[in-house]
Amino acid sequence: MTTILGVLSASRPISWVNTAFPFGLAYLLAGGGLDWLFWVGVLFFLIPYNIAMYGINDVFDYESDIRNPRKGGVEGAVLPKSMHAPLLWASALTTVPFLIALYAAGTWTSALWLTVAMAAVIAYSAPPMRFKERPVLDSVTSSAHFVTPAIVGATITGGEAGTHFWFAAGAFFLWGMASHALGAVQDVKADREGGLSSIATAFGARLTTRLAAGAYLLAALLVFALPAPGWIVGIAGLGYVANTLRFWNITDATCEDVNRAWRVFLWLNYLVGAIVTITLAAVFIGI
Repeated sequence: MTTILGVLSASRPISWVNTAFPFGLAYLLAGGGLDWLFWVGVLFFLIPYNIAMYGINDVFDYESDIRNPRKGGVEGAVLPKSMHAPLLWASALTTVPFLIALYAAGTWTSALWLTVAMAAVIAYSAPPMRFKERPVLDSVTSSAHFVTPAIVGATITGGEAGTHFWFAAGAFFLWGMASHALGAVQDVKADREGGLSSIATAFGARLTTRLAAGAYLLAALLVFALPAPGWIVGIAGLGYVANTLRFWNITDATCEDVNRAWRVFLWLNYLVGAIVTITLAAVFIGI
């Protein structure tokens, strides 16, 4: 039981919805229903996918995590080395059965994107790739972790993803890059002291924060370009811009102050997700 609880804590339960919701929503919008494939995909991207993504990350980031005061709570468990092997085994054993089912039931297109998703999960943290230490590529790969489940959901039934979907996916991708960059800002000092690289250590806390605000704004504007009631979601998306702009003049010395924005971000995801859900529900039932 202790091992199971440790694995689950490493998977960041507060963030599970960020990968499961995109798959489920895209699946339904592409013409799928509440069938077995929907539930298999949602369950996979809810728990096993996050066990793999964050579990692999925690194993290979252990030496820096134990020096990071931010770790050890909702923003990431710091498990002892004795848990590293169980984490990696859990990452494999929980994902493989779901992957087999999703590959078997899906299309060639969804199989390609599912492969991209899993490759990004591994390459982000595991050596020798370690994309998380390659500035800009780190944000691109991190964003792919959240966008690819949506693309898998949109293509797995064989339905055609229209122009509006790709606009939404583009906005989501910019949101993901901005969110990763903002998260990296708070670790600038810790990463530099640990000899780690990131988009924030390369560009500095201030420029990275401003780039994140710009990416959030562009993401919101893309959503405004979608048919009504997309503007409602666009307005909600401006909340991320406002949250980030509070730290417009952040410095490398005060980078850890951005943790306040990050904590707001974690809960803002639930608020914006609720707005997206209610808006789409209103469309479906004709309100």
